[in-house]
Amino acid sequence: MICQNKKAFHDYHIDETIEAGLVLEGNEVKSLREGKANIRDSYARIIGEEIFLFSAHISPYTKADSFKETEPRRTRKLLLHKKEIKRLTGKTREKGITLVPTKMYFKGGRAKIEIGLAKGKKLYDKRETIKKKDLDRDMARALRERNKE
Repeated sequence: MICQNKKAFHDYHIDETIEAGLVLEGNEVKSLREGKANIRDSYARIIGEEIFLFSAHISPYTKADSFKETEPRRTRKLLLHKKEIKRLTGKTREKGITLVPTKMYFKGGRAKIEIGLAKGKKLYDKRETIKKKDLDRDMARALRERNKE
């Protein structure tokens, strides 16, 4: 696991997730191996018959020469099959559905990103989620204390 977008689960209802490959340059891969990436405010968008990742921050590799330094927040192409892109195009045309990255990780030596089909939460949904987490935490604490005795 390189990085995770916990904010996405707080702000959106994630219906389903899709794994996609990333088109990266050599020094970006080295930077990812060091764990220097952030996908918190990023999003994916379908343009034509291709899908792109916007505003994902991958810090420049510090040990690389500055001759070919890439911009940290550049737009990166995602690799998916045409069938998957067409299916996602149909789903994102629905009102309120967007593509949000949830995780970035390595699988078999290749950088992958997990994209979720997301629908925005209302304020009361967010409050409900926070209440549920608090109750679960309190129940777990009570069970731990009970088991100690």
